[in-house]
Amino acid sequence: MSANQAFPATLTYDPETDRPQEECGVFAVYGADDAAVLTALGLHALQHRGQESCGIATHDGSRFHNERYLGLVGENFASPDLPQRLPGRSAIGHARYSTQGASVMRNVQPLYSDVRGGGVALAHNGNLTNARVLREELVSKGAIFQSTSDSEVVLHLAAQSTKNKLTNRVLHALKQIEGAFAFVVLINDQIIAARDPYGIRPLVMGRIGDAYVFASETCALDMVGATFEREIEPGEAVVVNENGLRSERFAPERTARVCAFEYIYFARPDSVIGGRSVYEARKQMGRQLAIENPVDVDVVIPVPDSGVPAAIGYAEASGIPFELGIIRSHFVGRTFIQPTQDRRDLSVRRKHSANAAAVKGKRVLLIDDSIVRGTTSLKIVRMMREAGAAEVHFRSACPPIKFPDFYGIDMAGQKELIAANMEVEEMAEKLEADSLAFLTVDGLYQAVVGEPRNNRVPQLSDHYFTGQYPTRLMDHDRDLSAKEFQLSLLVDA
Repeated sequence: MSANQAFPATLTYDPETDRPQEECGVFAVYGADDAAVLTALGLHALQHRGQESCGIATHDGSRFHNERYLGLVGENFASPDLPQRLPGRSAIGHARYSTQGASVMRNVQPLYSDVRGGGVALAHNGNLTNARVLREELVSKGAIFQSTSDSEVVLHLAAQSTKNKLTNRVLHALKQIEGAFAFVVLINDQIIAARDPYGIRPLVMGRIGDAYVFASETCALDMVGATFEREIEPGEAVVVNENGLRSERFAPERTARVCAFEYIYFARPDSVIGGRSVYEARKQMGRQLAIENPVDVDVVIPVPDSGVPAAIGYAEASGIPFELGIIRSHFVGRTFIQPTQDRRDLSVRRKHSANAAAVKGKRVLLIDDSIVRGTTSLKIVRMMREAGAAEVHFRSACPPIKFPDFYGIDMAGQKELIAANMEVEEMAEKLEADSLAFLTVDGLYQAVVGEPRNNRVPQLSDHYFTGQYPTRLMDHDRDLSAKEFQLSLLVDA
């Protein structure tokens, strides 16, 4: 895909947050007496990946149990009767942020269906880039969809597969989908954990005694006391049942290209991805940023919370004091009263307040994990000036975001991405900052993988910065073709 190709706005980006939104989190347990309780704890550790809905499905050896709710894990799965409500030694769970399909009950996961050979429940993190194409083919063959989620496509593909066993039908379905995904699937009394062929979305495996645990991040393994075993490989499906564990490859082996934003923003700092501590990677991004973009200031101030590790790294590398010049409120609920239109600029103060004692009269350097549209960044720069800062400089701990995502991250469309439409000097003026700079792509790679970008085979999925998407974008490309055809009709007319 060409770097100068225009993209439409994507997904359901919330402009008030002005940052990429979390994706989803998946968790699964096989062979534990308290499988539902462990799954609830694991989902609690993954709550940062999705706060709109949650669900748990279990199998008790004879039948499925499935509970799904809008809201947070702790609001719905904290009661002591959970083992009675969701009995069984096998369970899967999901914490959802809606990137495909509205945030309504019919889209809440795990999704469940009765098919030939038994029941199937599944939970999915990611986005399928050929879901609409497949959906139309399935509907033409008589499939009746119950949700608008792209994840349901896998259920229908498995239902229509001619393979002899249900496990093989699910694996056959995985071979037909494209995009980014981490699936945990509960089939009668066995679990399948599968990761997309490029490993864009993370998925790890652990053990608690004889029980197997699968999760989006290692922090969820830590939460339930599981020992990390390994990552699920790109294009691999791990099947675990009463006969033990086996590995099935449903796609050719490829070099992993994990999503760069897992390191930059999404994953919890205490998680480990690709053998690399997320916290250390973020600190190293700050160190690289200090090497590439030094500035003469008095204090380094993070935009909390995600900008903190990078700011620590910048302060360490530069020798400039680190200060908490912005205090974040952690008690802003989802139902907090919205400001009236004429007070919209005050909305940022619900989450961030200036610490004037650390700012007044000083030349400050703000460090944030990323800049999307720049609206929140502008408000924070103004906040620093109002608190008495003599100068306000801004640094982004990731490269300029110029392209949208199609793999399960909800961010602004290209027309709204400030770096896609302005040069750095223009952006600095727009943000009212005394200076502005970004980490380079090679600097990001140096921080995360320890070496510059391999332009022939990139080590990360970095399309947000480069426009080089690791997979085909079938649904998107078809939409563009349809729009071009409509335009040609108008021109011909």
